[in-house]
Amino acid sequence: MKASQFLVSTLKEAPADAEVVSHQLMIRAGMIKRLGAGIYNYMPMGLRVIRKVEAIVREEMNRAGAIELSMPVVQPAELWQETGRFDKMGPELLRIQDRHQRDFVVQPTSEEVVTDIARQELRSYKQLPKNFYQIQVKFRDERRPRFGLMRGREFIMKDAYSFDRDQAGAKESYRIMADAYRRIFDRFGLRYRAVAADSGAIGGDLSEEFQVIAATGEDAIVYCPQSDYAANMEKAESLAPQGPRPQALQDMRITPTPGKSTCEDVAALLGVPLSTTVKSLVLATDRVLESGATQTTVWLLLLLGDHDMNEVKVGKLPGMEGGFRFASVAEIEDHFGCKPGFLGPVGLKKPVRVVADRSVACLADFICGANQPDHHITGVNWGRDLPEPAAVADIRNVVAGDPSPDGAGPLAIERGIEVGHVFYLGTKYSKAMNATFLDENGKPQSMEMGCYGIGITRLPAAAIEQNHDARGIIWPDAIAPFTVVICPIGMDRSETVKACAETLYAELLASGVDVLLDDRGERPGVMFADWELIGVPHRITIGDKGLKEGLVEYQHRKDEQAIRVAVEKIGAFVQSRLTA
Repeated sequence: MKASQFLVSTLKEAPADAEVVSHQLMIRAGMIKRLGAGIYNYMPMGLRVIRKVEAIVREEMNRAGAIELSMPVVQPAELWQETGRFDKMGPELLRIQDRHQRDFVVQPTSEEVVTDIARQELRSYKQLPKNFYQIQVKFRDERRPRFGLMRGREFIMKDAYSFDRDQAGAKESYRIMADAYRRIFDRFGLRYRAVAADSGAIGGDLSEEFQVIAATGEDAIVYCPQSDYAANMEKAESLAPQGPRPQALQDMRITPTPGKSTCEDVAALLGVPLSTTVKSLVLATDRVLESGATQTTVWLLLLLGDHDMNEVKVGKLPGMEGGFRFASVAEIEDHFGCKPGFLGPVGLKKPVRVVADRSVACLADFICGANQPDHHITGVNWGRDLPEPAAVADIRNVVAGDPSPDGAGPLAIERGIEVGHVFYLGTKYSKAMNATFLDENGKPQSMEMGCYGIGITRLPAAAIEQNHDARGIIWPDAIAPFTVVICPIGMDRSETVKACAETLYAELLASGVDVLLDDRGERPGVMFADWELIGVPHRITIGDKGLKEGLVEYQHRKDEQAIRVAVEKIGAFVQSRLTA
């Protein structure tokens, strides 16, 4: 490709609404242009990156035995009603009607449609296993789309779905896909971690996320530097403290704490470690009875003052599976006799369901709210001052330094951007949609399913968050819009420079290199600034002065200085760098 035949459209400044580096640089490099909130045009430069991502994904999916198809972006609501997701999914699911007032959805994912295909096509155990995949446009009506392609409303995703005869087969399909994902992300040349994850709204048991490591990542990744243990924050287990609970050494005492409603303020006032305080979180669950009345249960969750509640873990507590909310002020006052800020488990006005985090259940002589304004209680102990907690569970986020669940050492935390996710679904969708096959005995059985997604358009943004500098993007070779750029200085004025540039361009093209010749006639500073911003990994500069000595310059995007190479050797030199 020659630059004069392509669209090179760069900007010196990013728009004010571009908050993160990837959004700023993709706009400035002319890769995307905003059309609406969370909706972007993929410009020619950006589309080349996306197509390279797709090509690698497609190659590895085919290599793993998956079969490509394409499912509609607009899908009949009836299929989604079969699984209950038409009503259960929130406003992120875009629901529309056609001219006949029939309900449809704009797909955010395609479990229902692919299961409908499977139940029509896969009728015998002899046809299993099968894995169907597509690379297709998706739409999720995000409440607050932001960060460019990182969290847009319209995006491109690779989603795959496996169908098996039994659990053992499904878990083997899962393993094959997880291995394929590792090959995919290895080929992208990015630093990433595969972490154990919660299945979320998709459902299922076994789940891993693939996270690109980046300081600006939205997700916290928990890992053990001494082992292979890795999980996202929602999934990471916090172990109970080792050893028996310490003996009580203090008397329980109500202590004035005027105006100090947070654990941090109370600990500072009393001159004690924050880890000796206990915070009280009051939640509520609502259950609709057969009579139509609503039965509300108020819960008291107890955590150390320096810990945070993990909502995913809490949502899996017995009785919380149907969803929970924070209790209203009226409900809190009714059960505790006090406004929020000074709440605790001692001396409740009405019974509540108490759940203590593992670390709280092992605590002695702790400090909590007194259920009186401007007062806390010190020296509180289980069994003496209040009953042993009815329920003890892991309900907190881990913190750096916590012991790893595998016993290998302390945990560390870094930031990541989720770009892929693999799930073992079981029969969640096949049972709901009666997707069965006949087994060896001629009996119908529900298909075991898995699903596997990669954010095609999110991945370039994640790559930029990990690979950039003050001058612009630094693409890995595998997904750069162009791998090599030739920058001839004064090509429009020097026949020697022009001839050398054209010859080298033809040579690299013939050897299969994805090369661009910048024949726009721009000044060197403009050319260099453009290609450093766009992030082409390999640059060759040709000028009259160097050619007189039989030399051209090569510089990798990460290098501070150029290397002088003999003209007759530059083609082979570049090839060696590309295969290094």
